[in-house]
Amino acid sequence: MKYCARCGSEYRDDVERCEGCPSHPPLVSAEEMHSRGLPLPHELDRRVFVRAATTDNPLMVEVFAELLEERDIPVFIRAGRSGVVDKLTTGNLLPWWEILVPEGEQERAALLVERERAQEAATNDEAVRAAEEEERETEPDASPPPSP
Repeated sequence: MKYCARCGSEYRDDVERCEGCPSHPPLVSAEEMHSRGLPLPHELDRRVFVRAATTDNPLMVEVFAELLEERDIPVFIRAGRSGVVDKLTTGNLLPWWEILVPEGEQERAALLVERERAQEAATNDEAVRAAEEEERETEPDASPPPSP
């Protein structure tokens, strides 16, 4: 088989030039493709990435991506925005991020992200309670001063 080094198309051995490319470049062998660092069509990554989670917090998207990468789950982060219709119906045009993972890892990734969300919520609740307790301890006593 011969291949186009420009578009990667595969041709029979009797074909000399790529018919799909505008400049009709000459075709090369599989060995030549590899020597140029180009993959053959059957060597391309064909994984399908699907949504495992979304977030509207730019810091949490980084936390989630790092968590998944630590567990050897490939991650793509896609930033987006609400659509025009959302702005018309809700008045909001908020940023959001999609966390995309390979299809076979979707369940595992979603579970890991949800666990991280729950842990983050618990940590936030604990921090709020500690701050409220500290505020109560530092407030001046509201009782009247003792009588002489």
